[in-house]
Amino acid sequence: MSKSTVTETANFDFLSKEPGVQLIKAGTYKKKELNNVLGQPDLKSQIIDVPVCSKEKALSMGYFSMQTSEDFKFTYTYLEIKVVINGKIIIRDDSDKKYVAEAGDVLIFTPDTTVIFDGESNGDAIYTGHRLPETAFM
Repeated sequence: MSKSTVTETANFDFLSKEPGVQLIKAGTYKKKELNNVLGQPDLKSQIIDVPVCSKEKALSMGYFSMQTSEDFKFTYTYLEIKVVINGKIIIRDDSDKKYVAEAGDVLIFTPDTTVIFDGESNGDAIYTGHRLPETAFM
């Protein structure tokens, strides 16, 4: 998968419906296996997108996990902030510069950035992105 695609907002159950506080307990959302979505049977990585709001600047959040397996490429067409909460997530940019993000570290992906998620990765992250959720990741 090289670019994210989104669908119309009508089918989404947005978290932001009323003023107030919401607590999302760990494990509330079951992550989807990326091996089928990306067509890489040996990939061990999971993701779930959750729609937050549909205003002018759409916002999604999600959970991402990757176990040691194989590399995969992804192009960010939107701003995303990914916070590693456990283990490590290793990426390479298009100049092959390697970034190792460990628990507590933050990765910021700006629009039109292509990265390779390294198969050495073995960690979990929480992310927010300025986009509607990717239906393949829901």
